[in-house]
This record gives sequence, C-alpha cells and structure tokens, in this order.
Amino acid sequence: MAENPGLIPSEIQRLAADFQSSGKSFSYVDEDEASSEMAEFFFIGKHNGREVVFDCLLGTLRLAYESNLLEMAEARTKEKFPDYQGFDIEVDDAGNAIASEEESDEIEAYKAFAMYEIEEAGEANVAESVQFDESFDYGIGLEAYLNVPEITEEVIEEFIAGFNSGELRLDPVRYAFESEDEDDEPE
Repeated sequence: MAENPGLIPSEIQRLAADFQSSGKSFSYVDEDEASSEMAEFFFIGKHNGREVVFDCLLGTLRLAYESNLLEMAEARTKEKFPDYQGFDIEVDDAGNAIASEEESDEIEAYKAFAMYEIEEAGEANVAESVQFDESFDYGIGLEAYLNVPEITEEVIEEFIAGFNSGELRLDPVRYAFESEDEDDEPE
C-alpha cells in the first residue's frame, strides 16, 4: 500500500511553497464548489506531533443543523416507509428521481412532518465541532463547523491560525436555527 502523499515531507514542503507564493495559508480543493456555507481546502498543520496536510471541509453551524435535521427526518421516513430510498434514490436517464406520484407526495408530507417534530423537540441541535478522519488518500481529513454567518477566506484563515496555534476554542452550546422556509410547517 502506497504511503499517503499528504504525509510525505517533500509534498508538504511543495504545498507550503505554493501557499507562500499565493499569500494564503490554504488552497481550495475546488474553488468553484466553495460557497458562503461551506468550503473544502488544504492547509498544513500538526497531527500527532507530525506535520501533515489537512483536507478540511469547513461549514457554517446552520449548514450542520440543516444537514442533521434532514438526515434525522430521512431516517424516520425510512422507518415508516421501508421502501423509501431517501438520498439513495434511483434516477432516470435525464437525472430525474424515479418514484410514483402518490408515494412521493405521501412520503414527502411525512418527511416534512418529521422535520417539524424533530425541530420542535430540539433533537437536531448542533454545537461547533472538529472531527478528524485518518483514512483519507491525501493527508488527514477534517470536518469542522463554526457558528459564523458565512465561510469567507478571512474565516478560513482565522480557523487555520486558531487550529495551528492551539487557540481554537469551540463553543459547546448546542444551537438550533430557524427553518429557511416557514411554509414547510404542517398545518
């Protein structure tokens, strides 16, 4: 098995030189996929006492909340409708989801109700977090969520500086966010 290139000193030095020439302490994995809610980027830091490349997915806490809420509603919907495929839907040649109109309406109504119940119970609330994944092909994976209104280059730079200096302090308070579309609440 080949060694992970994101852990090899010569690759780390090459990437550090790229960062220095760009004037940033990171580079986007795919800048076109970065949004105001999420960005994936590489940066250099220490892990278990060793310099490594981190492949970091940094998102807003609102995004984490909405993802958590949707995943929980999907799980409840799959319990009630065992044939429901959720995120693993079949698509036709045009890329459209394949489902009967009847089934789809009933399932979507149930999923909307499940989301409402989960929100009301505060079950989807989330706190700031950083999680490591050592099984990446390139470097060490990080998934982090911060309670910021948007992910900007300034937020990314502050995250990296705090992470690398050991000064990053995560807020342990669990937050809920108002749904974007209030019309989704069941009557």
